[in-house]
Amino acid sequence: MMTVIVRDFAADDIARVLGLLNEKRHGSHEFVPLTEEKLLSWMQEGRLSIFVAEEDNEIVGTSAYHDGHWGEEVEWVAVSNIRNGKAVENALLAEVEKHVKKGQVFAVVDEGSPVINDWTLRGYRPEGGLYQLVADLGGVRPLPKLGNNVTVRSLKSGEETEFVCAVNAGFGWERLKPGEVQKWKAETPYFSEEWIHVAECDGKIVSVVVAKQDMGYNMSFKGKRGYLGPAATLPEYRGRDLASAVTCRALNFLCEEGMDSVALYTQEQNVASVALLRKLGFRVSHHWKFMRKSLKA
Repeated sequence: MMTVIVRDFAADDIARVLGLLNEKRHGSHEFVPLTEEKLLSWMQEGRLSIFVAEEDNEIVGTSAYHDGHWGEEVEWVAVSNIRNGKAVENALLAEVEKHVKKGQVFAVVDEGSPVINDWTLRGYRPEGGLYQLVADLGGVRPLPKLGNNVTVRSLKSGEETEFVCAVNAGFGWERLKPGEVQKWKAETPYFSEEWIHVAECDGKIVSVVVAKQDMGYNMSFKGKRGYLGPAATLPEYRGRDLASAVTCRALNFLCEEGMDSVALYTQEQNVASVALLRKLGFRVSHHWKFMRKSLKA
């Protein structure tokens, strides 16, 4: 029996890692092959720690770790079709778990997938999940009636600092950093402040939603789909239909820009947000479960 060795990723491994990942993910929801450029971009941003498993000097599996805003995550586990594949998966997961700093790690799995049982046997338990919601665009959605002191509009040039502060206050943590709007404009030439929709009340920005083109989907599937980031509203201004208003404005804007549908993502436990989006015509297109494991002694 050959010995499996798990080690850190090296530059020469990239072709084999990409092959394993794309083979593993083929046929998954809205599958788009991962490219070398995209993988290197993730690594350069410090988003990934990648590991490979070798058997008889041949790479037979890979895993990756990511510490992001939802917590510490098993970004992927992909193993070739070999007899001891489960053992290799477990070895790769053990390597990821060594890097967990806060005592809890999670993986994202398709809801209803039979592999949920494999994760359960490893000590992972379902806890929450993520929806992809989609809606058709075709006609103007009326904005809810708001107070006379509320204006719903696009962000103005020079308001980036206030926008970032409103987003972070709305979420309760640092979701955006200064300079994010300028970064979006540099990455996507069509983008401008006009794509950011805000509600202004009492002279300050209190609710926001960002619209974009769903570039990856449109390029891969020849679509005309827009994308919405999650709405953020300052806590003291919630319950006033502000999130609904900025979302409706963003949907109308995307329609005017030639988009025929729109997608967004929200956690399943965000019941109020899901209910609001259903009222606006959104439906669940895909559902992922979070499988979490506590590593604390």
